[in-house]
Amino acid sequence: MREEVIELFRNSHLTLGSCESLTGGLFCSTVCSYPGVSSFFKGSIVSYSSLVKNKLVKIKQTTIDKYGVVSKQIARNMAKNAKKLLDVEICISFTGNAGPSVLENKEVGLVYIGLAYQDKVKTYKKVFHGDRNQIREQVVDEGFKILKEFFSKTLKIDNKNN
Repeated sequence: MREEVIELFRNSHLTLGSCESLTGGLFCSTVCSYPGVSSFFKGSIVSYSSLVKNKLVKIKQTTIDKYGVVSKQIARNMAKNAKKLLDVEICISFTGNAGPSVLENKEVGLVYIGLAYQDKVKTYKKVFHGDRNQIREQVVDEGFKILKEFFSKTLKIDNKNN
């Protein structure tokens, strides 16, 4: 599926960026493992700490304080704000709790993914199981799944028909 999403981006002429927290740059690293992605992938912001989310990604501290960093509001703001900061057409964001313990009274494995396109942002709530790195890998796989769904449902593009 990863290769299919990469090919969809290559053929679409749309640009992609990411804003990552719990994945710690794993999505960006995965995308960049494919040759030729510089034609569409502009970069990633790894905003692991609340301070970076606030100062660099421009998420209001009041939003962080009210909802916590493991929330759909933060995923939404990460995707929307990073889309603008990275000057891309599509931006995906990842925030959540990869463990090993409860964070903000939110269970290990709880993840929110944001996807910004045009002036819209869609958020996804998921729960994954495993150790930290297993959860992070599953989150990246889910990100690719969401991007594939975006192409087939929103843009009505299916790589199999190209």
